[in-house]
Amino acid sequence: HAGSVLAMGVGAVSFAQIVKACEPVFAAVVGIIVPPMDVKPLLAYAMLIPIVGGVGIACIKEGKGVDINYTAFMWASIANLAAALKGKLGGSVTKALKGDKSKNMDSANVYAVMNIISFLFTVPMVMIAESATLQDEWDKAVAEHGAQALITNIALSGFFFYVYNEFAFAFTANVGAVTSSVLNTAKRVIIIVVSSIVFAESMERNTVIGSAIAICGTFAYSMASKKAAPKKKSA
Repeated sequence: HAGSVLAMGVGAVSFAQIVKACEPVFAAVVGIIVPPMDVKPLLAYAMLIPIVGGVGIACIKEGKGVDINYTAFMWASIANLAAALKGKLGGSVTKALKGDKSKNMDSANVYAVMNIISFLFTVPMVMIAESATLQDEWDKAVAEHGAQALITNIALSGFFFYVYNEFAFAFTANVGAVTSSVLNTAKRVIIIVVSSIVFAESMERNTVIGSAIAICGTFAYSMASKKAAPKKKSA
């Protein structure tokens, strides 16, 4: 999540979301490299081609050639890698916790524990990396926006982020992976369109075409990755 926020901070929100559409590529690589190996159907790997190609097209500016915000691309890629590792390493742990009824670890509680661990892990890193400039940056932000507005926005941002993810966890558990993939694809389209309107971010023809191809490829990869349930043997 930190990678996503930093990507949107140094570049356009729509560009960060387009690069985030490459998450299946990272997930496919991690699934093969990190044991136990998770091999997807051949069609799923074929769907990685339009994802990468779509992002490439979106980075081509008319009359300028390839135009990439490398810093935003780097942070968005780090976010993709972290998300892929989270899905790979955390999947088995989540299943084990939810399978033990005595632990009362439903989707909401699993997400709450994940956030507590993330908080304990992140705070020391932030203090080490940012302590030298933290006070100065806070003073600048307070001088520009006011302390009350700043604290309110931080609190609301954290609250809505937590609520969104907790509902997403519970929703996925109830409706299944296919419906979740469809709505997740729709969510990315909505974010790109709304951010381009709200933040007045220009969307050139190549950007629109490339993002559409990448998002459709992501959706197709999600569908192709679903392994069909084994058929019951007839007696």
